[in-house]
Amino acid sequence: MVPDGYREKVFSNIVDKTEKDFNSHISTGLVGTQWLMRGLSDYGRADLAFRIVTNRDYPSWGYMIEHGATTIWELWNGNTADPAMNSHNHVMLLGDLLIWFYEYLAGIQNAPDDAGFKKIVMRPYPVAGLDYVKATCHSVHGLIKSHWNKEGNTFQWEITVPGNATATVYIPATDKHLVSENGKKASSAQGVKFLKMEGQYAVYEVGSGSYRFKSVKN
Repeated sequence: MVPDGYREKVFSNIVDKTEKDFNSHISTGLVGTQWLMRGLSDYGRADLAFRIVTNRDYPSWGYMIEHGATTIWELWNGNTADPAMNSHNHVMLLGDLLIWFYEYLAGIQNAPDDAGFKKIVMRPYPVAGLDYVKATCHSVHGLIKSHWNKEGNTFQWEITVPGNATATVYIPATDKHLVSENGKKASSAQGVKFLKMEGQYAVYEVGSGSYRFKSVKN
């Protein structure tokens, strides 16, 4: 919705408002939440998105847990709101968060120019305070897996790409020479093709199969 020349300024305002006016808490409903979480991540503030997710005070998903919720409320203040307009099993407020877990933390996305996960984009967003993620997705082509963990400057990632599918894989790295696959340099590993460096990622194309990547940031 924002013209190219104004995106950075608008994003800066969103971050400033979220951090200062809302003390790094959620300020949206079921429609806006998905764009807030994705937008923060896409523009380099996945850490703020993760802070929003892990808050335990009002308003947050953690606030619901702290007040005994076993399902998702319709309203952030579901424990005090009028029961006449407040479902205590409102999956939509959780649905957008689950998408963010899979697409950004685990990094499993359908390629924007494709459907049905025949072309997959795998791009995790590691954040401070989160040491590992394990996720699987049952696509029409088969199982997609993303299991990563990080310790210090080392990032290890096990992925599975189903049959008849390909994946563009974004591995957190500052140098392609510091990325390996199953103990070998990734650029010379079977089924792995180096494409480019993009920001803090080394980008590869892989075919169907299971891979074990490791990168070390210098």
